Amino acid sequence: MSQWTGEQRAFAIEAYFKANNSCAIARRRFCSSYNIRRSRDAPSEDLIRLWVRRFRATSSAENKPRPGPNRTSRTNENIELVAAKLVREILKKDLKFHPFKIQIVQALKPNDHNMRKKFCETMLERFRTVNTIFWSDEAHFHLNGSVNKQNCRYWSPKRQNPRLKHQQPLHSPKVTVWCALSSRGINGPYFFENRQRQLVSVDGVAYRRMLNDYLFPTLREHPAFTSQTWFQQDGATPHTARETMALLRDFFPSKLISRFGDIPWPPRSPDLTPMDFFLWGYLKSKVYETSPATISELKENIVREVNGISAALFQRVARNTEARFQKCIRRNGQHLDDVIFQK
Repeated sequence: MSQWTGEQRAFAIEAYFKANNSCAIARRRFCSSYNIRRSRDAPSEDLIRLWVRRFRATSSAENKPRPGPNRTSRTNENIELVAAKLVREILKKDLKFHPFKIQIVQALKPNDHNMRKKFCETMLERFRTVNTIFWSDEAHFHLNGSVNKQNCRYWSPKRQNPRLKHQQPLHSPKVTVWCALSSRGINGPYFFENRQRQLVSVDGVAYRRMLNDYLFPTLREHPAFTSQTWFQQDGATPHTARETMALLRDFFPSKLISRFGDIPWPPRSPDLTPMDFFLWGYLKSKVYETSPATISELKENIVREVNGISAALFQRVARNTEARFQKCIRRNGQHLDDVIFQK
């Protein structure tokens, strides 16, 4: 398609902002909305970026009328589009290359492999299923979208760095959210804040306040909680302070998965907990779709999306967790390549 309508350009720009400044997501939503099956028939990511830049500069995504009879002049915009298209054509058609995204994983130390493998073996031996476990963690949700500089590039002649900068606040407003997830539901969200609804740091005192004032009372009323319920947390210092561990051992006697717990949690293993490999990414993909403008809106979105997770999805996540344990054993505790690079 050689000419895109104003409506289609507006849709792509709106999708870009709703996707937290992601051209890739905006392009996928464009294809879905306009029933475009082949990606080469959709506007490229470079073209969407061009529309966004033009919209920011002129409040319009339409092409600027060019004075004079020559409508194929060597403008910067034309050269940029032709150069980007030419490079893609050479890489794809001539060199038969395919674009792959680098995967970021946590660096493992030499002894981590054995600890991860032993943990997974223990879990599969101890539990017929992971249905009796509540997995817990906290995460930050920033109000302002951030630019991933690893995915953004400005092409310029050699030794002519355009020195373009993206300005954003030094300390973006945020909330810190805690949840505990099981195959039968979720406990949360809990926001770490004081009585004035202001953000507080997650130290040992704040974490223990959450346990006493929120987790223990609400978990007693949760339909998934029984005397056989286990509790998992990672090895963060606020989680494993002596007073904190005493509280947890009293509420979960002999049923604590943690550093210094009844089943030791292996360090540097976010790929083994559904909080990291599922929940936080899933929530952030939903929460920012409506571009919340205030902290209150951000919190409302988080509560809505947490409450909207289906029972079937919780079950699939539980099965995925067990499958990851098996894969980790087969990989001798190394990174789960067949998960990371799955098609």
